[in-house]
Amino acid sequence: MQVSVENTSALERRMTIAVPAERVENEVNKRLQQTARRAKVPGFRPGKVPMSVIRQRYEDAARQEAFGDLVQASFYEAVVEQKLNPAGAPAVEPKSFEKGKGLEFVAIFEVFPEFTVAGFDSINVERLSAEVADADLDTMLEVLRKQNVRFETVERAAEKDDQVNIDFVGKIDGEAFAGGSATNTPLVLGSGRMIPGFEDGLVGAKAGEERVVNVTFPEDYQNLDLASKAAEFTITVNSVSAPVLPELNEAFFAQFGIKESTLEGFRAEVRKNMERELRQAIKTKVKNQVMDGLLAANPVDAPKALLENEVNRLRVQAVQQFGGNIKPDQLPAELFEEQAKRRVVLGLIVAEVVKQFDLKPDDAKVRETIEEMASAYQEPEQVIAWYYKNDQQLNEVRSVVLEEQVVDTVLQKATVTDKSVSYEEAVKPAQAPAEAE
Repeated sequence: MQVSVENTSALERRMTIAVPAERVENEVNKRLQQTARRAKVPGFRPGKVPMSVIRQRYEDAARQEAFGDLVQASFYEAVVEQKLNPAGAPAVEPKSFEKGKGLEFVAIFEVFPEFTVAGFDSINVERLSAEVADADLDTMLEVLRKQNVRFETVERAAEKDDQVNIDFVGKIDGEAFAGGSATNTPLVLGSGRMIPGFEDGLVGAKAGEERVVNVTFPEDYQNLDLASKAAEFTITVNSVSAPVLPELNEAFFAQFGIKESTLEGFRAEVRKNMERELRQAIKTKVKNQVMDGLLAANPVDAPKALLENEVNRLRVQAVQQFGGNIKPDQLPAELFEEQAKRRVVLGLIVAEVVKQFDLKPDDAKVRETIEEMASAYQEPEQVIAWYYKNDQQLNEVRSVVLEEQVVDTVLQKATVTDKSVSYEEAVKPAQAPAEAE
């Protein structure tokens, strides 16, 4: 077999492969012999059909079948021989496949980029540290109470944070418009559910009162037909209800699956969850800074096949997340290209760091990670056992741990600045970096 390779770009390879005629004919004959054993030809007993008849009837099909298998087998042999690492299936261009002349074809494909991860000392990481203070815990308890608020009807004027039940009709230039009317609608004043000015116009209203509120739809309103237009809403207030926060008692604790009868026990459980969230938030922010630093220090070409696969994966995820009748391939690829490129390049860089430093998932860290996740459940031991019985889930945890070990490896070489902050600042999502021009 003869092989020649041409580098047509940084990653693309054009490989010409010539398979000797003898090998081709052997493959064709092998298939014809297999066909002869099972072929049913009128006038002949099975297995007794002359090879000349078999060849006349089935040689073209056998040759096409041999072509496909020979292309696949010889391509694999050639990339091994040439020590190439294809990043996807090749595009095959046949050049010659005539009887007695062998097989010659061109395979065009991309290879994985070869590089060494560098620039660790140029990476700057701000590592936050924080504690869950009693004030943070008190704030969280109030948040939990507000999430479970109930409303009781009152005989007074509506105030901010009250819930009103309303009927309304909206008009533009004196004409009602689609989606501008509703009845028996609950609305919490100050929630921001309605366009600016609508909720403010109901503060001070009483049950049975009718109010006319004039507002203007925002320029960026989702319905472009209404954007920037002035509207008049005639609103009837059916009832006014005041918020009533639940008591911190056993019934309230039970809503969160916590078997505690005392406030002290409930606070301890909430604090534990907050501390878990805090650790994860800090870890995520450090990881993101490390990954951003690796990307900036290591510009890597991404194979098109990997980018296309990642775009398709993101399309499927988008459809699963938002639903609807749209098919993944109907979503424009451009929507996902930037995110796909980041994921693919980071995957290549992380894999190379693993290779350079010979990293393997630490079993103790895998166990620690599973125990951390399981601690959020009522029966943690059952959760731990489930992970160790489920190879797929266990391998996903191993991948997470391996990625954390990559981060730890980089941190040992990067410039790390420790900073103490409040709990609120530590768990606040980091702002997305500005897009490079």
